[in-house]
Amino acid sequence: MSKPRSLSLAAYRVLSWGMRNSASQRIDQPRPDGELLWIHIATPGRLRAVSDFCRRLLQVRSELSFVLTAPPDAELDTWPHRDFPLINLPQDQSGAVRGFLEHWRPSMGLWVGGDLLPNILTRAEEQDIPLVLFDAQFSVTLPRSARWLPDITRATFDCFHKIMTASPETARQIRRLGIHSSKVHDSPPLRISPNPRPWPEDELIETNHTLAGRPVWLAAWVQDKEFISVLTAHRQALRMLHRLVLVLHVADELEAGPLKRRLESMDLRCANWDDGGLIEDTTQVVLTADPENLGLWYRVSSVTFLASSLERGAGGRDPSESIALGSAIIHGPFVHRHDALYSQIRQAGAAKEVKTATELGDALVQLLAPDLAADMALAGWQMISEGAPQADALIEMVQDILDQRSAEHAGT
Repeated sequence: MSKPRSLSLAAYRVLSWGMRNSASQRIDQPRPDGELLWIHIATPGRLRAVSDFCRRLLQVRSELSFVLTAPPDAELDTWPHRDFPLINLPQDQSGAVRGFLEHWRPSMGLWVGGDLLPNILTRAEEQDIPLVLFDAQFSVTLPRSARWLPDITRATFDCFHKIMTASPETARQIRRLGIHSSKVHDSPPLRISPNPRPWPEDELIETNHTLAGRPVWLAAWVQDKEFISVLTAHRQALRMLHRLVLVLHVADELEAGPLKRRLESMDLRCANWDDGGLIEDTTQVVLTADPENLGLWYRVSSVTFLASSLERGAGGRDPSESIALGSAIIHGPFVHRHDALYSQIRQAGAAKEVKTATELGDALVQLLAPDLAADMALAGWQMISEGAPQADALIEMVQDILDQRSAEHAGT
């Protein structure tokens, strides 16, 4: 460690003693045996892709354990649903970060995103924990009292064995700090690579035969306060597409019965799929509340409106499975739980945002025109399929680093 770095880092650690402690520093979970990968996730929009990466990594390294961390002050209740335990990182105070590292003893650390914390990263490096920075941002979090210290930003970035940036400008900024060019590489951000559950081919063929070439759209995860908007949009689209079928999946299964009665009172001919209702030539709405059925309807429907997004509160639903199964996406404005992914699919031309029932009806008529929905679905598939090679490359990197570390420890 160079002298300027030593002096700056020593001063920073002294200053950090004054930082407030937080309740998140209490560690109640035991460390699992064996290899453990620590993954820090800077923003909630990256959590879904990280979880997908962890599942893929477990397929080739089944004994590996994970500890996923979020920023110290992150409100975890607002983060997306997760398949792996997620805890807050402690405040970047010397004693707290030492306690974190001594408890978890990570075999390796993977930092995804920005807001780097100097204390925990430099302490991890001093303990010979290999670190990789992925989807790097030029962002180091420093208290105001420490921003005058020279070389803290450089020392923090220099902790990493490899730094992967999605932006050439970010790579240039990091190299200008004096970080060796061999550490810094261009790499797109992690994306989800969904692997949907197969559906019985005979049931899919039979359902398509029953629908007899009629245009079909799916409204999935519809909340009760979105019912009127969805049904209004369907009626609007029916004026132009007289044989149109709506598959209406309700988010709350208790709403299915009352909704069927409401549909009948509105003279919309309805079949309850969950109760074995038959789709007839006059059926206008197919009602379901079982999430398992979505695997069928994503495949059948050329357009999917992912609800829980038109009104505030639910925060949107993950669009990955519907994209993977070939459906063009419409969604509302309130998708903060998956905002990064929705932004990506809109930019790819695979999704359209609407704000009202009228806009939803207009979008349906537009997207159900020949070829347009298919073009959008293809754009979505191409986008998510690009994530598989990137995840594979990162998995290979993690495997190599863990194997090397294991060999070194076996030789000591």
